[in-house]
Amino acid sequence: MEQLEQIPEFKSSPGLVEKLNQYSIRKTYQAGSVILNENASIRSIPMVVRGTLKVIRTEEDGREILLYYIKAGESCIMSFLGGLHNETSKVRAEVEEDAEILFLPTDKVSLLIREYPQWLDYIFRLYHKRFEELLQIINEITFKKTDERMRSLLYKKREITGENILHITHEQLANELGTARVVVSRLLKQMEENGMVRLGRNKITLM
Repeated sequence: MEQLEQIPEFKSSPGLVEKLNQYSIRKTYQAGSVILNENASIRSIPMVVRGTLKVIRTEEDGREILLYYIKAGESCIMSFLGGLHNETSKVRAEVEEDAEILFLPTDKVSLLIREYPQWLDYIFRLYHKRFEELLQIINEITFKKTDERMRSLLYKKREITGENILHITHEQLANELGTARVVVSRLLKQMEENGMVRLGRNKITLM
C-alpha cells in the first residue's frame, strides 16, 4: 500500500508493509464516528491511512479535553500500550475528518516487534511525539489563558483540514478545551469583533 510505504520507518522494509496489509482490517469512517471508547477492550491498533482522528480524555465530572490528533501515517500510542498489556482504553478516539483506518490485531503487534526492528522504531517515534504533545497541553493549561488556547486550537484545526472554514459548534470547542460553552461563545464573539473570525451556524471562518 502506497500510504504505508511512505512512512519513514517502513521505506526500507517492504516485508513489514506486506505483513501490515496481510494482518490488518481496513475500514472507512465518517467525521464524528467514535472508533474507540473509554473503558473499552483494545483488540486492535488503529493506523490512519487517510483523514484525521482526535484523542479525548473525559474526567469523572464529565469534562473533556483534547489530548492530540492522529494524522495519516500515524497510530495511537495509548492503544499500543493498552493492547500490549491487556488494559482497557483510557481515552476516546473520534474521527475528525473522514478517515480510512487499518486495524492491526493486538496479538500481531508483539509478533511484528520481534520480526521487524523498523516496527519498534515506528512505535518509539510515535511515543516521543505524543509525549511532547502532552507536555505542550500541560504547558498551555498551566501557563496560557483560555483565549490563547482557543486560538491555538482553531489554527491547529485549520492546519489539519487545510480550510479556513471550520464546521464545529461552540459546545464541541468547549469540550475539547475543557471549559464551559459560555466562555467559548464570549471569546469567539470578541474574536469576531476584532476581525479575527466570522461566526455562522455551526461554523467558524478564520480571517
